[in-house]
Amino acid sequence: MRKLLYLISVFIFQFFYLQSVTLNKVEKTNENKDKFLYRIAEISHSEYLGEILVNGFSNDDVRIFGEVYKKAKQIGANSFSLKPIENVDGSFQKFDPGYYMLNLYYTEPGEIRGENNVAYLVSAADKRQKIAIDSQPVEMQPRHYLKLKLKDQEVMTVSTRKLLGSTVKLSGKEDQPALYFSLTNFNIRSNDSIYGGINLKSGDITGLEKSFGMFLTTIYTEQKLD
Repeated sequence: MRKLLYLISVFIFQFFYLQSVTLNKVEKTNENKDKFLYRIAEISHSEYLGEILVNGFSNDDVRIFGEVYKKAKQIGANSFSLKPIENVDGSFQKFDPGYYMLNLYYTEPGEIRGENNVAYLVSAADKRQKIAIDSQPVEMQPRHYLKLKLKDQEVMTVSTRKLLGSTVKLSGKEDQPALYFSLTNFNIRSNDSIYGGINLKSGDITGLEKSFGMFLTTIYTEQKLD
C-alpha cells in the first residue's frame, strides 16, 4: 500500500512539475481592466510587457489558457504573440506544443486589427473527428483547425454528420469579426471568470470566446482543405 501511494505521489508530482506556466520575464506593468487577451500580428503600436513560458505538454488546454490568462493579467497585458524560438544556426524551431513562449503586450483596443468574415473550426485535442462542410466529408486531425473564408450572400453549412449532431450555417456580413467554433465540448463553467469570459454551450459544435479561440489557433496546427 505504501509503495502504491508513493508511486501515485511521484506521478502527481511529475504531472504538475512537467506542465508549468510561468511568467518568464517582466519588463514593465500596465494598469488596465481589459478582460480580453487577443493575439496580434502587428506589434508596432504595442507596448511590450513581458514573456510567458509554457513548459510541458498537456491536453488540458482550458487549464493552460487559464494559467496564461492569469499570468498575463498580473502585468496588465491584453494582447500576445507567439515568440519564435531560434536555433543556434539562426533558423527557427518548429512549434512544439510542449515548450513555447508567448510575448505579452498592452495594445490600445483601437489599434488591435482583427480579421473579418472568417470562421475557425477547432478540432478535439485527442481524437480525429468527421465533419461535413457543404455536404463534403472532412476528417479533422487532433489539435488542428480549419480556417474558412465567408462570403456575402453565400451560406456555408457545417455539420458533425451524426444523427443527433450539430449543424451551423455561416455566411459573411459587412465588418463581421472572426468566429471561433469548437468541435468538442471543453466543459467550461459559464461563470468562471478566470478564463477571460469563456462561455461555452453543450453540443458537438460550440462557440468559443475570442480570446480562447485565438489561443487555441496559436498552439494548434492549421489543416488545409483538399
